[in-house]
Amino acid sequence: MSLPQVVSRDEWLVVRKQLLVKEKELTRRRDELNAERRMLPMVEIEKGYVFEGPDGEASLLDLFEDRRQLMVGHFMFDPSWDEGCPSCSAGADELADGLLEHLHIRDTTFAYVSRAPLEKIETYKARKGWTFPWYSSYGSDFNYDFHVTIDESVAPAVYNYRTKAEHERAGTGYYFEGEQPIEEPGTSCFLRDGDSIFHTYSTYGRGAEMMGGSYYFLDLTALGRQEDWEEPRGRAADARAASPDFSA
Repeated sequence: MSLPQVVSRDEWLVVRKQLLVKEKELTRRRDELNAERRMLPMVEIEKGYVFEGPDGEASLLDLFEDRRQLMVGHFMFDPSWDEGCPSCSAGADELADGLLEHLHIRDTTFAYVSRAPLEKIETYKARKGWTFPWYSSYGSDFNYDFHVTIDESVAPAVYNYRTKAEHERAGTGYYFEGEQPIEEPGTSCFLRDGDSIFHTYSTYGRGAEMMGGSYYFLDLTALGRQEDWEEPRGRAADARAASPDFSA
């Protein structure tokens, strides 16, 4: 691996200022994109998904833990596997208690969901020393409906909002390579209004890896960072009321 060129402080400063212009532009574009994401319409969840957790059966509403928002990490863990996906595990290793607490302060819960039976999840979770919520969707349609388990015997092959044919034309057909069912990563966000649940956002592929601190997590949600709570929430509600529904 080659190292950067060695230059004088003055030469470095010229190049650093040029890069700063690009960094500021990226920050502005990210802020604009986050605002646009918050204004997405949302879809009411009408299917009664049932998960299994340490305390028994749980509904999607239960996963909120009485908070207003829920972020679900689609952790790749096929029922036939004895261990979870190494890449998903690396991300889970960084899910600190402090980060989760920062989300909780913003009325947001984060939980992982996998197709593996709860016994396998609990065994793997204990071995890794993790304490975050992790539920099994084994036997439910959840993974298929949110397109993180690809099994053409169950549902058409779709990932990251593209069909199998569209991926093949785009040169990303590798998502569908291998024996099905195929587990894929993703993150989905939900908003609760009383007992009504709405799907607000899902991101897949490399988009699912665009995480960082708690603010980066919150940027994916409908209520955002909530640094100015009341007015943005009102604008978002007005915009959604005027927007058509779209399919989850």
